Amino acid sequence: MYLTADTIDDLLNKVYRRLLRKRGASDIVPTKGAITEINGALLLLKNPRSRLSQSERKNTVFSCLGEFLWYLSGSDKLDFIQYYIKTYSDFSDDDETIFGAYGPRLFGSDNAPNQVQNVIRTLQASSPSRRAVIQLFHGEDLAKNLEKRRKDLPCTCTLQFTVRDHQLHAMVMMRSNDAFMGLPHDIFAFTMLQELIARSLGVEVGQYKHAVGSLHLYVTDTQSVFDYLDEGYQERVSMPPMPAGDPWPMVEEVLRAERTVRQGKQPALDDLPSYWADLVRLLQVYRYSRKGARQADREKLVGIKEQMTTDVFDVHIAKRQRQVPTPSTPMLFDGAALDAQQPASVDSNKR
Repeated sequence: MYLTADTIDDLLNKVYRRLLRKRGASDIVPTKGAITEINGALLLLKNPRSRLSQSERKNTVFSCLGEFLWYLSGSDKLDFIQYYIKTYSDFSDDDETIFGAYGPRLFGSDNAPNQVQNVIRTLQASSPSRRAVIQLFHGEDLAKNLEKRRKDLPCTCTLQFTVRDHQLHAMVMMRSNDAFMGLPHDIFAFTMLQELIARSLGVEVGQYKHAVGSLHLYVTDTQSVFDYLDEGYQERVSMPPMPAGDPWPMVEEVLRAERTVRQGKQPALDDLPSYWADLVRLLQVYRYSRKGARQADREKLVGIKEQMTTDVFDVHIAKRQRQVPTPSTPMLFDGAALDAQQPASVDSNKR
């Protein structure tokens, strides 16, 4: 199956309609539950910056951003990602780490190289190279799983980056992808990584291709997919371009700011370019609309929205604002419970 679209919402719309048409004819029951499956799919996103769904049901920028920053940090720690996606605890073998975490596999650990920097160096040395490949699923992963079943193995096998006509194209190969929960998060993270590498090379962002061995929809998510489709077609919106130049110093600044926000402190934004400052402001919005946030912090949401330098994230901020109770209105569901109802990525066999 080959599908192409300009935006993430247009692509999801096509994927979901195709999966729904296959119900009954392509149903299997793997470990995680009954699914409808497309065996072998290639998805093309023509505009990788149109990576954020604008729908009421799928606008998960906060969990997408949190997960991406977890990758960038190089961490495999559960507490980091659980702050953004509580269900990650279901996929930890020791309640402290995630075996299949992408961060150490992308950016290196004690026994592994920094694959992202190796890709950048490879393409700097030879822009036509076909060797700029990152491998996330390793042979020893399957061997260790045979010794003792792991709760989490990487769903992504490889990422390949090619420079053609002064554009960086990305092609990701996944063994398995949950079309409702995982797909929007994966496309967000990998297109952001694509743009980081493009900026590192001084080239433009090209197209994004997403190949999947098992692209599937869990039966339990079928009604949610119908609800998403009932919203109709969404406005076509793109994130602003990442600033030109070496992005990695700014990545380090954003990671420091993320730690500050997660600790309940005020980050310093004055020296950050507007693109990166807006991402930190999104982290503040998430922090101030979570369960347990002080009323004084909740009241800051309006001011933060006014400080944003783009309106791309307005729909996402407005949704968080609607979740915040007024002093006279008891909250029926806390922020964490509402977050849990939103589609969120967990890199596991459930995808």
